[in-house]
Amino acid sequence: MRGALIGCGFFAQNQLHAWRDLAQITAICDRDPQRLAETAARFGITRTYDDAARMFADGGFDFVDIATTVPSHRPLVQMAAAAGVHAICQKPFAETMADARAMVTAAESAGITLMVHENFRWQSAIRRCIDAVRGGAIGTPFFARVSFRSGYDVFSGQPYLATDQRFIIQDLGIHILDIARALMGDATRITATTRRINPAIRGEDVATMLLQHAGGATSVVDCSYATRRVPETFPETLLEIDGDRGTLRLDAGYRLTLPEGSSDLSPPVLPWASRPWHNIQESVLLIQRHFLDCIAAGIQPETSGADNLRTLALVEGAYLSAAEGRSVALDEL
Repeated sequence: MRGALIGCGFFAQNQLHAWRDLAQITAICDRDPQRLAETAARFGITRTYDDAARMFADGGFDFVDIATTVPSHRPLVQMAAAAGVHAICQKPFAETMADARAMVTAAESAGITLMVHENFRWQSAIRRCIDAVRGGAIGTPFFARVSFRSGYDVFSGQPYLATDQRFIIQDLGIHILDIARALMGDATRITATTRRINPAIRGEDVATMLLQHAGGATSVVDCSYATRRVPETFPETLLEIDGDRGTLRLDAGYRLTLPEGSSDLSPPVLPWASRPWHNIQESVLLIQRHFLDCIAAGIQPETSGADNLRTLALVEGAYLSAAEGRSVALDEL
């Protein structure tokens, strides 16, 4: 298949590397001329644009990868829908639930596939854990802790993260909440607290969230970029899941422990990847393959736009809970 990419920033470079193994990227778009030129030269792409509308008008591609910041997502997804082009969109999907629903409606009306780039649940170690839980390895799960705690400097590569009013829940917690959904099913209620420890940033860098799930299970989702760990575990997500037949643990170093024993789930380092990002970089390849497979099969992706409404609702519910000091039912949103 032929694709186009909008947004040539820090993370989009990983997406372009992964696409080279799966599809032909025929055009790229970015409003920064230097970044656009450098990316085009790096990946040998000759069609470059500083205006997405003009790129869509010229066409010549089957799907678009939207790797921009959140304010541009709705108009770009709607452009893709109007052009009849499948879309995979970076998270966070939308600034508001109204925007997200409008994007899903536009995609459904146009008959295009719309997927959200929630790549954490596609990390190979996390995927093995999801498959183990869904396969009954620990029986029926009743409690989970999904934890991402680090002191890694994420601001050097993505300086805009330090200036956003919302930080850790919107940028990182959205992935960790999505993992909780994948493991434990949809949540019905969320309670959250937040803190800002780093005085040099605008938003929150610590969040602790309690989820009540539809089947009666409970999960704790905790995120921190203010935690100094030795050794540093960035960018690993750690898991502990209790079931009525045993416990699953994913510990630092990608060590999986199940009732029948332990195994090493260390992800491969792809030829274009580098430590410690290699687990996330591998997941980009896996999620893009899933996107293309779903288009070919005519089925909805696991992290479709419609599915992501429930993850986005958890993000909005967490911010509302922290602001008002109360538990929030998801059907309020």
